[in-house]
Amino acid sequence: MRFVRLASCLGAALTCALLTSTAAAQDKSGFTLNRFDPSDRGSEWFMADSLDLRGHLRPALGIVGDWAHKPLVVYNADDTEHAAIVQEQILIHPGGSLVLWDRVRAGLDLPIALYQTGDGPVLNGAHYPQPGTAVGDLRLTGDVRLLGQYGDVFNSAVGLGLYLPTGSRDDYTGDGNVRFAPRATVSGDIGLFTYSGRLGFIYRPLTERFDTNKLGSELTLTAAAGVRLLDDKNLVIGPELFGSTVTNDGSFFEKRTSPLEWLIGAHYTKDELRVGGGIGSGLTRGWGSPSFRMVASVEWVPGMDKDSDGDGILDREDACPQVKGIRTNNPKTNGCPPPAPPPPPSDRDGDGIPDLTDACPDVPGVANQDPAKNGCPPDRDGDGIYDKDDACPDTPGVKSDDPAKNGCPADRDGDGIPDNVDACPDVKGVYSDDPKKNGCPPDRDGDTILDDVDACPDVPGPADPDPKKNGCPLARVEGNQIKITEQVKFKTNSSDILRESDPLLTAVATILRDHPEIQKIRVEGHTDNRGPAGYNKQLSDKRAASVVKWLTTFGIDKKRLVSKGWGLEHPIESNDSEEGRQANRRVEFHIEDVPAPTTPAPKPAPAPAPKPAPKK
Repeated sequence: MRFVRLASCLGAALTCALLTSTAAAQDKSGFTLNRFDPSDRGSEWFMADSLDLRGHLRPALGIVGDWAHKPLVVYNADDTEHAAIVQEQILIHPGGSLVLWDRVRAGLDLPIALYQTGDGPVLNGAHYPQPGTAVGDLRLTGDVRLLGQYGDVFNSAVGLGLYLPTGSRDDYTGDGNVRFAPRATVSGDIGLFTYSGRLGFIYRPLTERFDTNKLGSELTLTAAAGVRLLDDKNLVIGPELFGSTVTNDGSFFEKRTSPLEWLIGAHYTKDELRVGGGIGSGLTRGWGSPSFRMVASVEWVPGMDKDSDGDGILDREDACPQVKGIRTNNPKTNGCPPPAPPPPPSDRDGDGIPDLTDACPDVPGVANQDPAKNGCPPDRDGDGIYDKDDACPDTPGVKSDDPAKNGCPADRDGDGIPDNVDACPDVKGVYSDDPKKNGCPPDRDGDTILDDVDACPDVPGPADPDPKKNGCPLARVEGNQIKITEQVKFKTNSSDILRESDPLLTAVATILRDHPEIQKIRVEGHTDNRGPAGYNKQLSDKRAASVVKWLTTFGIDKKRLVSKGWGLEHPIESNDSEEGRQANRRVEFHIEDVPAPTTPAPKPAPAPAPKPAPKK
């Protein structure tokens, strides 16, 4: 029995060993691992595309190299590293492109794995082979420009990539079948800022699993942004972001099936040579996303035919490419300016009149039959000041340091009226048909107080230190009122008029006497807000009546007068100050029968002495 049991155990162990040996002998096929799929030659990005689709039969050739560290790693359940299926991966990408008809571009790229290392582990009963040197899947591309051009704010194109199965699945450089990759690309420049973006889809007829996730078709995204530097903006620096995700159920946006990388790089172009370099790393643990990546490139990128000086002759034919010229049959002079003509006779001032016959050889002038004036600037008024410097070229004047007065008649006060006709040559004035007033300051009412300081410029009046009264008479007709420059004064809390107001009321009476067309005057009395309102109204009514009585005593027909007391109802100033209250204690003369407009009243004749006012 012991022997039977021992034999059974040995048999079971041998069976397990054979099964294990059989499973280990089953190799697991790989897939296209490298996520770095460089842009077509001629781009100023590594993965993105600057869409330089200019020219016809314009080629670009180059080689891009990349080194990825740990692009394919499997992890334990606790997220620790189990094995690096691909530890190091160094590839080169020789390729080229050809632009046709300023719109279409064809390209090819052949990845070649020069060096690959890995652990070759056994996972879930399958052996993953160690990668080696191998050729990758050949990529053929075609793009068509839609809107915009290279260098515009917005440039766009659509295209298709075709991957032929020239790679090796065992070396992780191919899928073993044809892949199709439609794509849409945008790019543009905004000042120094440049950008690019691409959205694509890769059809991959793979349905098996790798490790625990399905393989299959992928959605791809690439984005880049940077700046153009140096004088010719021929240095492009900026980051790029690229990634993909398998679209099959159970794999879409899964950690292992969604590699995402960043890369920061630079491309510098000098003449027809472009070199680039960059570094980056994976942002996820997706298949093909390395812990570190380094890239470099060198390309031959013939530029567009240039015409640097804009003379219509391309630089390659232009013997003087930086200076505008003319086309000639001589390669040594083609595109160069024509030879300079022999120098003209000496003409120091450049006015076209030779110095030998130029009466003013150092001052540009005009031809003249008079040898004494030939070549001299014109001087129409003959004042010795050339017309170009003469502010009054048709009127003889005098020299002045002020360009606005040079050559003009003297005008000491600067009012634009020459001194010889200015009645006030030392005071600024205005023009007048009257020779005695021409050039003098205006004084419309002739009261010898100039209008600019005359508070009543249309009515003669005496001078007064108060600017509001200066040049105003004691009383004047203004609009629908007889305005007075002083207040009618009364005894305190009384309607008795003080004697000192007699001249003022005499002036009002004189106006009424001289203007019979004024048929009705309303004399209004007003007070401040101190005291009871009823008392103030009664007092103002009495004071208005006293003024009416004074005027009738002077000889004004009582039918032309009416009085009204308003009390404190109509203030003209605030009653919060003594000055305001004093202004509100007033008498006003309102014309109820408005006369037709008249010309300003003449100077009043001396008023007769008033009749004695009744005693108050």
